[in-house]
Amino acid sequence: MAPRPTHTKFIFVTGGVVSSIGKGITAASTAAILEARGLKVSLLKMDPYLNVDPGTMNPFQHGEVFVTDDGAETDLDLGHYERFTSATMGRVNSVSSGQIYETVINRERQGAYLGGTVQVIPHITDEVKARILKAAEGLDVCIIEVGGTVGDIEGLPFLEAIRQMRQQYGVENTAFMHVTYVPFIRTADELKTKPTQHSVNALREIGVQPDIIVCRSEKPMPPEVKRKISLFCSVPAENVIAAVDAQSVYELPIAFKEEGLDQRLCDQLGIWAREARLADWKRIVEGVRITDPEVTIHVVGKYVDLKESYKSLSEALLHGGIANRCKVRLHFIEAEDLEGDADIDAVLYGGDGILVPGGFGSRGTEGKIRAVEFARTRGVPFLGICLGLQMATVEYSRNVCGMTDANSTEFMPDSTHPVVDLLPEQRGVTDKGATMRLGAYPCELLPDSLAARLYGATSISERHRHRYEVNNDFVGELVAKGLTISGLHTGERAGQAARLPDGRNGLVEIIELPGHPFFIASQFHPEYKSRPKSPHPLFRGFIEAALANAGSRKAR
Repeated sequence: MAPRPTHTKFIFVTGGVVSSIGKGITAASTAAILEARGLKVSLLKMDPYLNVDPGTMNPFQHGEVFVTDDGAETDLDLGHYERFTSATMGRVNSVSSGQIYETVINRERQGAYLGGTVQVIPHITDEVKARILKAAEGLDVCIIEVGGTVGDIEGLPFLEAIRQMRQQYGVENTAFMHVTYVPFIRTADELKTKPTQHSVNALREIGVQPDIIVCRSEKPMPPEVKRKISLFCSVPAENVIAAVDAQSVYELPIAFKEEGLDQRLCDQLGIWAREARLADWKRIVEGVRITDPEVTIHVVGKYVDLKESYKSLSEALLHGGIANRCKVRLHFIEAEDLEGDADIDAVLYGGDGILVPGGFGSRGTEGKIRAVEFARTRGVPFLGICLGLQMATVEYSRNVCGMTDANSTEFMPDSTHPVVDLLPEQRGVTDKGATMRLGAYPCELLPDSLAARLYGATSISERHRHRYEVNNDFVGELVAKGLTISGLHTGERAGQAARLPDGRNGLVEIIELPGHPFFIASQFHPEYKSRPKSPHPLFRGFIEAALANAGSRKAR
């Protein structure tokens, strides 16, 4: 039996009945109220898929890929973890079955098991437990979310590992929290508990008895429903926690506090801590509930049929609204709908701001370019992110600098004006996974630029996820025609970058357009670092400009 931890308590979050039940939000909200009690908390996501990470997965299948400072491409739940807590996620906070099996198989190939038979138990489960212990180092509480739904065959090794951890570390150091769905049957006018009973039974068959059951429902749960779940699932009635559908996910820490979730966990785990201080969360909820004034932001993207593809982006825009005390209404527009003979005035009419986010592949790029041109020529506040910056560079090169075939070599390899191109070290890359420019890179801002004013600093660090860069062979001409390069990465790759007219050397990180009400684009992804308690400067400024535009439009 492994030695008991001297300090850390473990909370394991599982899910049942249906997928997308909200385990990530539940785990993040639990972390938020425990952190509000003064505890040092972090989280770990364990995904059962065999991909090493979600970096090569289709956004329509998996949703957003969240990127950490250290360059890990992770599940979008890590974005929830960062937005709900003060913790900074990294590689240690994201584990997939692919990573676990790859590690064990590589170890076997190296002879580390001394010829022994390698099996799921103990070798895979031991590696899972080792990853949990690594993520828990130095914490008061580590919350571990087990991805997938109870009953899925691929999740069994993770569930077996947490079962073993209860045996090894004891009930006083481990808590099992199961998230289920309690459907409301309208014809019977009744909440039904049978799916929860079956889900808990499936969990028991694996050897895991939940200590707390969090029940998602669209209707409030009467005491008799809680008592029924308590009776059939062998959980105290006070440990049946209602999670009724809310207007905003940021209401959940307060709702869980009112349900007594944090106290129940502290009682079981022997944690003595102050009462949760949730004033900040109450302020955030008040900000989310503001309905007037309102701004409409057109998001011209490639994955608009699945809003989860832009999860961090949507949240960052919401944070910008909280900072400006206004409601932000998002209008997602398929970029392809702006191509060809589309009436762009009709499609983009009524927007107070236009945002062009990132993406991969040529589909919809010409529509994004037309959206940039509309914002630039009509004075509509504009924010471009990653591919949005590249398309803004292409648009300016074509329509202001006269490079009619300007493009990215990603989309037009034979362009005579490849204003966006691969760096030399990227041209020989054949592996797709984890080979882009990933994670945090420093950026130096031009003093007195819009970017510097928004950040209130001239040295920043932001997270990246891209392969192509602005081609510095064309930067001189762009600057000569009025474009401002206001942010540069001047680190280890600066020697490969052309010198700008003002003597600076580096890779283009931010562009902006002087004289425009608000026109700025970044090669990095600012949405990854935005939190409701500290909205990102670019989104704060963008919504402020959109609010001013809305006011001027109404005045006209």
